[in-house]
Amino acid sequence: MADQFDVIEAGERGRRRWIGLVVVLALLLIPVVSLLASRDPEPQPVSPAPAPIRSLTRIESPPNILNVPAAAKGHDEVLEVVFPDGARAEVRYPAELDLNDMGSRPFQGLWIDGSYRQLTAPYNGEIEVTRGGRPLRSYAGNVTLWPRQAGSGSYGQVLLFGFGQWRMAMYDRGLGLTFEQRTALARAVKGKVTKDGYLVLSAKGPVRLAKPGEMEQGSPVGPQLWFGGGAGRMVALVPTPDCAAKVRMPEVIVGRGRPAESVCRGGVRVAVTGPSSFRKQAIEGIRVTLK
Repeated sequence: MADQFDVIEAGERGRRRWIGLVVVLALLLIPVVSLLASRDPEPQPVSPAPAPIRSLTRIESPPNILNVPAAAKGHDEVLEVVFPDGARAEVRYPAELDLNDMGSRPFQGLWIDGSYRQLTAPYNGEIEVTRGGRPLRSYAGNVTLWPRQAGSGSYGQVLLFGFGQWRMAMYDRGLGLTFEQRTALARAVKGKVTKDGYLVLSAKGPVRLAKPGEMEQGSPVGPQLWFGGGAGRMVALVPTPDCAAKVRMPEVIVGRGRPAESVCRGGVRVAVTGPSSFRKQAIEGIRVTLK
């Protein structure tokens, strides 16, 4: 009995020692854990902020217009311009009009085998025609064919020409041109860019470029320069020998469905659309001197 008791008694004392040791260790660990928990977490590496997207931080100039620095003359500014037929001119205008900031684009009408077409510079460049897609056909290294654009009315497929930095579009009208005519256009129409960035066009064979003063369905189709565009103000300079007071304004101006005015002086018609104050200042202040 005594031995059994002694064994039992000894076991109870060993268990109590073990429990006491655990309690002591727990008491020692609590402040350590609390200290570790109270420390600031290790800082995580911060990824650098992505660079801002240029197109979202400021408005970019449309890619298919030409901005040429203007020379100041008193309260006016002067631009030296070149029309698509190579004719040079001096354009003087009130500085408030900001024609140089509006930028210019070329326009040229032409005929192939008696069919009238026109070369225009899309305001927003080739993306207006390509929509990021693929051409239907290539007729030359710088001439491609693109599908008819949605909402283009009676206009059909589009020939897109590339001359240096310029992109010029030719839309089919009515009956589309034949494969042979498109091939001839790709070979016959040439363009060179002057050192100051203007496009000068030439043609041969079955293609004839419209001359200053020529008309098609009552609209002038000779070489022109268009300033501005899109949904904003616009000025068209149209060389017109022996200007007639009743000559119709370019379709690009009157076809916008907004008030428009024009004046003809010095063999050049100045056609304008935009706010009333802008039209008044442009009509009264723009002077073009052909060289």
